[in-house]
Amino acid sequence: MDERMMENSVDPQDIIPTEPAADQAPPPLEDFEPQPQPVASGDTGPEGLEAVFDVPVKVQAVLGRTRMPVGDLLELRAGHVLELDRRVGEPVDIFVNDRLIARGEIVLIDGALGVTLTEVVRQEI
Repeated sequence: MDERMMENSVDPQDIIPTEPAADQAPPPLEDFEPQPQPVASGDTGPEGLEAVFDVPVKVQAVLGRTRMPVGDLLELRAGHVLELDRRVGEPVDIFVNDRLIARGEIVLIDGALGVTLTEVVRQEI
């Protein structure tokens, strides 16, 4: 071989990574604590979600449910009472796009009904 080629040749051991010896422990992994992000004025949520802030969603506060025949439904008039499957004081369910996300208590604010969230529901995926 030419002397210049020998100087520029690469030993395969220099290219192929080798595994650490069995008696050698791998380097320790560093623990990273999540750092709180400063909230700028006007910042309303996690970074990157700005594109969905104006997407409309359907939010429902469900006081309770009942089942009835269509004939009974057609006979309903003002003043009729529907019996629901909940009792007074039980939490109401909060749905977003038909998915249960929270539970809460009914409150009255300046003559309007509202819901104070008491539990956020995490559904397994």
